[in-house]
Amino acid sequence: MTLPTKIIQACLLCCACFLLPLKAEIAAEQQSFYEQLRYYAEHPLRSDEHKARNPHRNPVDTLLFFDVEPQHQVLEIWPARGWYTEILAPYLKEQGQLTIAHHRQLQLDADNERQRFWARISRQLSDRIQQQPEHFGAVKQLAFDPPELLQLGQEGQYDRVLSFRNAHIWDQNGTLLQSLQEFFRVLKPGGILGMVEHRASRISDISSFAGEGYLDEAYIIMVAEVAGFELLDRSEINANPLDSRDHPRGVYSLPPTLASGSEDRERFLAIGESDRMTLKFIKPEYASPPPYAVQP
Repeated sequence: MTLPTKIIQACLLCCACFLLPLKAEIAAEQQSFYEQLRYYAEHPLRSDEHKARNPHRNPVDTLLFFDVEPQHQVLEIWPARGWYTEILAPYLKEQGQLTIAHHRQLQLDADNERQRFWARISRQLSDRIQQQPEHFGAVKQLAFDPPELLQLGQEGQYDRVLSFRNAHIWDQNGTLLQSLQEFFRVLKPGGILGMVEHRASRISDISSFAGEGYLDEAYIIMVAEVAGFELLDRSEINANPLDSRDHPRGVYSLPPTLASGSEDRERFLAIGESDRMTLKFIKPEYASPPPYAVQP
């Protein structure tokens, strides 16, 4: 054995001795994150109704896929009744910070029934956070209602921006690109945008069928890239092959909404919740603000 070969082997052995403990440390850290998230997902404070949806929404695996860590600054978009907020807030309260961006609460007397509904839901969540500080901690709150209320904080403020089943609404309102551009602005370089969304049927490489509430996965990725993001990864964590996506009321035919009432109720319950894409985008380290673009 030559001297250079011995030197190379010694160097490789030293690297292995250094990397093995580091690998074990990372694995232990990931296990800790998993245990914490699982604890909060099954926490006694959460209602039985919310916990019953854990197998459909897979919160622990989803948040781990988005690399959400306890020290992060996290922005959750449109938390509704706080299904994910109940998990994120205690997970982040000691080392990190959760900010929620929900609907305007000052529209309780609005003429629009939808605005009144979401204002009431947002107020109820705010009241819960205030009444249960030992669980939620100091959650920051702001209003997000594009295109009128679009500002979500300072540029480069957050490590993670998370959106669960909201993109179809912004697309219907023509504000999907604007919303994604704002998420891009407030994320730190290297920060992650995690999105879960109802997934339309893919017919071919250039076409899809989208019932009410569903969006094409390739379309979402394209709009996010126009906003400046790069697709980092995608997952089938929240896939549901039983969902044909051709229901009379679209995604709202399925649980938990069951918009058709008693009609075909058992069939929709057997299908379960919608088939969902789970997408992880990154704001590149070298990112500069993308130019203004009209939504595709």
